[in-house]
Amino acid sequence: MKSSAKKVELASVDDLFSTEESRADAGREKVVEIPLSELHSFKGHPFKVKDDDAMMETADSIRQYGVLVPAIARPDPEGGYELVAGHRRHRASELAEKETMPVIVRDLDDDAATIIMVDNNLQRESLLPSERAFAYKMKLEAMKRQAGRPSKNSAQLGRNFEGKESREILAEQVGQSRNQISRYIRLTELIPELLNMVDEKKFALNPAYELSFLKKEEQVQLLDAMDSEQATPPLFPRPSGSKNSVRRGIYP
Repeated sequence: MKSSAKKVELASVDDLFSTEESRADAGREKVVEIPLSELHSFKGHPFKVKDDDAMMETADSIRQYGVLVPAIARPDPEGGYELVAGHRRHRASELAEKETMPVIVRDLDDDAATIIMVDNNLQRESLLPSERAFAYKMKLEAMKRQAGRPSKNSAQLGRNFEGKESREILAEQVGQSRNQISRYIRLTELIPELLNMVDEKKFALNPAYELSFLKKEEQVQLLDAMDSEQATPPLFPRPSGSKNSVRRGIYP
């Protein structure tokens, strides 16, 4: 005669004797010491890590007291971990001749990791225009993907489910206007040499924004002309309907 009793899954010994507190603890994030060699830079990281005076001060502090604020990283499918927040602490730890640093490891998708990475660095007091430009662009693209794709007929492209445009939300978060966000993002269209000149304050934001509408080959020509003349060109407002953003002798 077959038994009508259903199979019963028995709990393991560990489950039977574990406390609610220990089970909750198992789900909490933990700080672990990870070798510096296993921590890799975030792909497309837009923030520069320089061995300047501030970095040397950080290295001295870490040499004395260690890293006080853990970095954040996520597992790298190719091995090791990808740093999400803590690139400067990582470099300072290298300079301090440390072998490991404290890290919180999280399973993050690309968009969540990008937003955390950008937000962590935007808190710094001094940022270069190029850093803001690529950071705003990366975060805005991640926010749009997180908001979900609207239907093809929707007029709210780039808006989240509450109806606010992602650019509006980003502007509120960083304390900038929507137009200023757009101007910064346009700087990513500059060739590296011109963008470096913006960082070096050889171009202000507004003329740099105008230059960003030039084709790449036109930007190279402009750079060559500036080099031969040893001067920056006079810039004028972009004519209405014009494809080029700058009116100058060599650009009709």
